[in-house]
Amino acid sequence: MDSKQSNATKVLMLPWLAQGHITPFLELAKKLSTKDFHIYLCSTPIILTSIHNRISKTQSLSVELVPLHLPPTSPELPPHHHTTNGLPPHLLPTLMNAFDSASPEFSKLVQTLRPDLVIYDFLQPWAPTIASEFNIPAVEFVTTGAAVVSFFSFLAFKKPDVELPFPELQPLLGSFRNAQPNRPVDDGGGGKQTPMLECMKKSSKMILFNTFRELEGKYLDYLPISIEKKIVPIGPLVHETDHEENKDSAIMQWLGTKDELSTVFVSFGSESFLSKEEREEIAHGLELSGVNFIWVVRLLVGERTEVEEALPVGFLERIGQRGLVVDSWAPQAQILAHSSTCGFVSHCGWNSILESLKFGVPIIAMPMKHDQPISGKVVEDVGVGVEVKRDENRKLNRENIAQVIRKVVKDESGVRVRSKARELSEIIRMKGEKAIHGLVQEFVQLCNQGKTI
Repeated sequence: MDSKQSNATKVLMLPWLAQGHITPFLELAKKLSTKDFHIYLCSTPIILTSIHNRISKTQSLSVELVPLHLPPTSPELPPHHHTTNGLPPHLLPTLMNAFDSASPEFSKLVQTLRPDLVIYDFLQPWAPTIASEFNIPAVEFVTTGAAVVSFFSFLAFKKPDVELPFPELQPLLGSFRNAQPNRPVDDGGGGKQTPMLECMKKSSKMILFNTFRELEGKYLDYLPISIEKKIVPIGPLVHETDHEENKDSAIMQWLGTKDELSTVFVSFGSESFLSKEEREEIAHGLELSGVNFIWVVRLLVGERTEVEEALPVGFLERIGQRGLVVDSWAPQAQILAHSSTCGFVSHCGWNSILESLKFGVPIIAMPMKHDQPISGKVVEDVGVGVEVKRDENRKLNRENIAQVIRKVVKDESGVRVRSKARELSEIIRMKGEKAIHGLVQEFVQLCNQGKTI
């Protein structure tokens, strides 16, 4: 594992075990590798296998994949489940415990690799603790939006008679008070802290965010008040793909037959799964909208049915060539970049939001779980999308789905949404490498000065 670039600054990265976290860490690794940094990207073997092909031969000289083996904490968690991708939901706490139990293994890696800097994620406060034992600075990289952290920081530090300063997020307060990122853990000093807050507290001087000021400026400004760290937005970091790669696929050929700005892309990420009832409402909503669509349908492992059988009876026959239903996967970046694409029906995973905005595609927000409802509110508040509202029982309605799709991509009332999405796309294009260039200077200074917490 010796560095192939002895004069380069060595950075050890440790993301959480979810694709939504792996992707921005990998993209940051690639960008730093062009600036005289040698990156050790550390994760479980199953995850490293899944991203191996996303690193070019040239990049592999400076981006080194380092396996982290989780201890066998449970027979229910074999190595192929050492990722949240495809993980049965009831095993998530088991995976989190196994990840925490891998801290001794991570300590050995730090001792062996002796990096100049550790970059870690939001749920492993033991990572910066281990780094400090070797007098190595450690910086947290938050892969979600700044609004999410602002929201949970408010809950954690809430004072009597102090209101959340973001009215758009007020409706979510009740449902998130007992959310997972706020579960208390021993802070080592007899008190209690949450993993999220403890990770922020232990970050050296700064905290990195995968966002940009034009999207989340007010949330970025709020964070230093409660966190007392320098907040450094370095986004958007999204998966860079070769748009020629899938141009001859059946999906892209089908999309190429559609008129410009005529088709919506429908996808709920790799880890969100629709119930049968939700699939029914979305199918009928797409049908009622009258808009062309590509719909990626993912079924839970163990759902013993074909995709066609999971949809309403006669649905595929009725929509004909107006819609394309895809099983499990589609080239998202290429679809969003295509001239025929005019909207994204999305679960509001943060990477999907950033990717959509990169290509100027407005969002039909349909958040599912975790931080997605917060991100959905941000999308609507900024004006780059419209949320499909659920009823008091969290149920979707087909007429409402159709109405929001038409508004965002066709109706006169959606002109400002479409214009705002294009505006942010232009901002992203103009930002280029500026954020990374500034970050390189910060890192070099931090490594030269030694650890400062």
